[in-house]
Amino acid sequence: METKSEKWSSLEEVADYLGVNKDTIRNWIKNHNIPACRVGKLWRFKLSEVDEWVKSGKSGKS
Repeated sequence: METKSEKWSSLEEVADYLGVNKDTIRNWIKNHNIPACRVGKLWRFKLSEVDEWVKSGKSGKS
């Protein structure tokens, strides 16, 4: 039975999803906090991983 894989989300979509500025997401990437993958020049995210990261409390750390 084939399971449908989760769609990758863009930086803009994640910023909108979390209700923060795109620069905040870029800052979290720069500090290696938020789970993200680089595809070419673009950053991509799995919302399930972002949710787990937020729940872990790491989003509040600098």
